[in-house]
Amino acid sequence: DDDEWPAWQMLGFDQLDTATDAEGPPLALWVWGQRRLDELVERAIGIVGTRAASGYGEHVTAEIAGDLAVDGWTVVSGAAFGIDAAAHRAALGVGGTTVAILACGVDRAYPAAHAKLLRGISESGLVVSEYPPGTVPARYRFLARNRLIAALSAGTVVAEAGWRSGARNTAAWARRLGRPVVAVPGPVTSAASQGCHRMIREGEARLVGNAREVVEECGPLLEAGDDRDARFVRALDGLSGDLALVYEALPAVGTCEPIAVAESAGVPVDRVRAALPLLEMEGLVERDEDGWSRVAGR
Repeated sequence: DDDEWPAWQMLGFDQLDTATDAEGPPLALWVWGQRRLDELVERAIGIVGTRAASGYGEHVTAEIAGDLAVDGWTVVSGAAFGIDAAAHRAALGVGGTTVAILACGVDRAYPAAHAKLLRGISESGLVVSEYPPGTVPARYRFLARNRLIAALSAGTVVAEAGWRSGARNTAAWARRLGRPVVAVPGPVTSAASQGCHRMIREGEARLVGNAREVVEECGPLLEAGDDRDARFVRALDGLSGDLALVYEALPAVGTCEPIAVAESAGVPVDRVRAALPLLEMEGLVERDEDGWSRVAGR
């Protein structure tokens, strides 16, 4: 095991019933750059969206990504045209850090037009792939890549997405892994935002319009340096999405199995299994041979 391995971020995969290797955690990661991956993704937000981005989408993405980077967040995306590129460039433009997850080897610039962008990312951040050098891009690898964007991020922002956008696949992975998903609304007449509107309407994502709202939904539950009481209040008040539903579904006294939690919370059991370890890491729940329970005093 490498001490640079992002073990905490990969924890969600351990709770999933994965049918194929493409749905499980990566066996290895190759990186291009001088930074440590585990350190860069300690505070990271994924930003994804359509390749055919509108001027509005690129502007909103740049505003959110730039503000997050200024605040010390690592921006994670897939180095594609459109929203991905806008997110990476905004982070670099303010002197921040960004991580690009590729669907090919890190030695291959894909798309070729982003060779300079990828080089810039490697100088201050990292270019990452689960595929060895020399691997060419393939359609199924892009879908597999999406799960890594979700896994390495505390939450995922869908900045602009059409009805059938692949960004919704990344968002679906984030939900499976128990991570918050947020989406930026656009003009009701814009086809490029219909996927975002659909996710918001169907409860798959929370609506956000700026970086502050992104951090409110996706930021860390507990901040280092807070006293115990303040940490407790912030942790509970900061829960959202699956984490809030799963925590509230646990009994105040006694233990409960994930299947029972899923029935009570109205959350699929695979997402419950992903959320419970995250709550455990925050000191809010614990498990023993009988099941899961809230931490006493919480």
